[in-house]
Order: sequence, then structure tokens, then C-alpha cells
Amino acid sequence: MNNNTVPAEDFLHGGITLPLIKFTIPLALAMIVQALYGAVDMMIVGHLGTTADVAAVGTGSLIMQSLTAVLSGLSMGITVRLGHCIGAGNKLGAAQTLGGMIRLFSGLCLAVTFLMLISAPQLACWMSTPPEAFNQTVSYVTICSAGTIFIVAYNTVAAVFRGMGDSKSPLIFVVISCLLNVAGDLLMVGKFQMGAAGAAYATVVSQAISVIFSICYIRRIGLPFRFSLRHIRYCGKSVRSILKIGIPVASQDLLNNFSFMVLASIINSLGLLASAAIGIEGKVFSFFILVPVSFMSALSTFVAQNVGAKQERRALRALNRGILIAFVMGIISFCLAFFAGEFLAGLFEKNQEAVYAASRLLKGAAFEHLLYPVIFCLLGYFNGKALTTFVMIQGAICAFLVRVPLAWVISQSGNNDLLYVGLSLSASALVSLILCVSYFFQQNGLRKSTILYRYRRFAERFKTRSNHGTEKP
Repeated sequence: MNNNTVPAEDFLHGGITLPLIKFTIPLALAMIVQALYGAVDMMIVGHLGTTADVAAVGTGSLIMQSLTAVLSGLSMGITVRLGHCIGAGNKLGAAQTLGGMIRLFSGLCLAVTFLMLISAPQLACWMSTPPEAFNQTVSYVTICSAGTIFIVAYNTVAAVFRGMGDSKSPLIFVVISCLLNVAGDLLMVGKFQMGAAGAAYATVVSQAISVIFSICYIRRIGLPFRFSLRHIRYCGKSVRSILKIGIPVASQDLLNNFSFMVLASIINSLGLLASAAIGIEGKVFSFFILVPVSFMSALSTFVAQNVGAKQERRALRALNRGILIAFVMGIISFCLAFFAGEFLAGLFEKNQEAVYAASRLLKGAAFEHLLYPVIFCLLGYFNGKALTTFVMIQGAICAFLVRVPLAWVISQSGNNDLLYVGLSLSASALVSLILCVSYFFQQNGLRKSTILYRYRRFAERFKTRSNHGTEKP
């Protein structure tokens, strides 16, 4: 592998806000484009297919999102370890991290593909998929599972580029994939009337072509460190480090998505309209959460590199900037979900009853958009410092001690208004915020942390100047 320099942001010197924003914007754009996968599937199937197809794509997408989230969480170990190595100037460690990634994810890909292919009917059954949409859901999951290798490849390649401080290249890969996916949807769902199965085929083919392009791209531009096959043979320490960091994040993502699958199962039991509503809400949520998740990914890299360079105060300053910017976007998301829910739901479904049900769910869940900007920025900070065990614990608490129990109690009350299910999602976000803020202050202490520290320093300087001004000559 040649040793060219991959373009990347400098996170270790100079300003903080501009490099952080420049790194975050391509991440957000890439996530927007990724969200378009499911959104375009849902919109085309919703307008050209049946309500059963909409429910199938919604339920099947949730299953595949859970798989993708786990792989993405595990790849966080690559991003963080690579960031530590680059921050510390350890090129050998960076090469061994890449070798460990190849060894680890090659075996994982084969195992996951096999398990997903044989368990597709059981997953659809476990999700309480309505009978009208059962066969379509199984087809969607089976076809997408056959393309697991491309999901794995994309997430690992993106993790490597993020760890090096390059968020633009993954954006190129996913834009290519999305454009191909839109074309495939129009062809297979629109012209050939293949429904949910056509949407799945379009997704797999587009991902495959994108991965092939990304491999050719890497071979052309090279890496900022020397890499060869011997780094795959001698990468035991790197594999352990990737797993140590990535497993808690992957577990948190798995538990979180598992809880949403349980939630979807609970709502699916309320009927076809409710099933379509949870699918629509999931697509809208996937767009609204993009900015907080983008800042989480950006801060994971920024903090990792600065921790590797022993610049922890700079990492704290980046956290403050990320929270302020993401919160502004959170206010916009809240207003759209709370006041324009029916309009948003109408983009995905023509059945007015399903649109109304989805709008009620969006209104109840709107409050979480005010909380997630702070939560995800803190999670990015914890990931960058390799404090991923806490990330897993807080996720499990919020999912299985708050979100799922509240939703189950509401479903058993006989009240089919999905507003209250949405409120259970907001309550879960509030608990997550309390846990994250408490742990942050436990790790850093109030004296040297966050905006409060900066305010205290300002007050001390102002007091000192005032005293100098009142001293007698």
C-alpha cells in the first residue's frame, strides 16, 4: 500500500469550532444520504405499493438498522484506536489497527450473514408483524441480509477514514450508493411492481457498487502510514483493543435497537395502522437525529486524537462547542415534530388514518429532540476517551428500565393514542441525559468542566481587574 497523505482536518492545533464543523458537515450529509435509503424506499413503496408493503419496509428496515447499528458500534473501536495512534504519532499502531480490523471483521461478516439468512422468518414473527405484511417482511430481511458483506465493508472503511480525520471520503461513497438506490427503487418498485422485495434488491445492489468504488478509491489515494499483509499477522493487541472499545458501544447500540424492536412489536400488536405509524416515525426520527449523531461521531474522533496527544482540555472545549451548535438544531427538530407531524407523516403515506396515528407519535416524542443534542455530544466525548462501558450501561438502563416498560404499560391500558407511546420515548431521553451529565461531572469534576468552568474563570479575572482598579495609589 502506498504512503500518500489522506486529506484530513487538523484536530490537534489551532482553532476548534471551524475544524469541528468542517468535519461534522460531511458526516451529517452522509447520514442524511444514508437515511434516504429507507426514506426513499418508504416513499416509493407508500405511493406505488400497498399499506402492507409500507409496514413490511418499516419493520424490515428496523431489523436491518439494528444489524447496521451493531456493526457501526463495533467499528467505533477502529475509529477511537486509530485516533489515539494518530494523535500520538504512532504509525505502526495505526497500521496494526487496520490489520486487526481486516482480521476481525472478515470472520464476523460470514457469521452474521449466515445467522441473518436463517433467522429472517423468526425475526419477522418475533416482531409481531401483521399477517398482511408477514411475507413481504421476510423477503425484505432475507434479501438485505444477503448483502451483509457490503454493510460490514462500508462501516469499516468509513471508520478508518473518520479515525484519520477525513469525513469527506465516506460522503462520496454513500452519495454514489444513494443515487443508485433511488434509480433501483424507481425501476424495481415502480416499473416492475416488486414491492418491498424490489426495495431490498435496490438497496443491496447499490451498496455493492459503492463498496467496490471505495476500495478502488483507497488503492488510488493510499494511506498516511505504511500498511502490508504482515500487519494482519501481527495484530493481536489491536484486535483486543478494538473489541475492548467497540464491544460496549456495539452492545449499547444492539440493546437500544433491540428495545425499539420490542417497542415496534408492542405497537404492531395494535394493528396495521399502528404498525405503519411506527415505521413512518422511525424514518422521520432517522433524519432528526442526524445532527446529534454527527456531532457524536465527530467528537469521538476529535477527542480521541487529542487524548492521544495529551490535550484533554482541548477535548473539553470541543465538547462545549458541539453541544451549543447541536442544541440549536434540536430546537428546530422539536418544532417540526411537535407542530408539523401530519405534514411530515404525509410524505411517507397516503392513508390519512395512518398519517394521523404517526403524527400523534411524533408529537409525544418531540421533546427528546431537545435532549439528544446534549446526550449524543456527551456520548461522543465518552467514546473518544474509551469510556464505552458507561455508554453501554446507560443505554441498557434507558431502554429496558424506562422505554420498553412504559410503552408496554401504555399498550395494556386500552388507550390506542400513540401520543403516550411517544411520551415514553421522551421520558427515556430525559433519564439518559441525567445519567450522562452525572457521569461527566464524576469523571471531570465541576471545577474544571464545561461552560461553568469558563464562567468561573471569567468571574475571577473580572474580580481581579476590579480590585486593581480600586487600589489606592
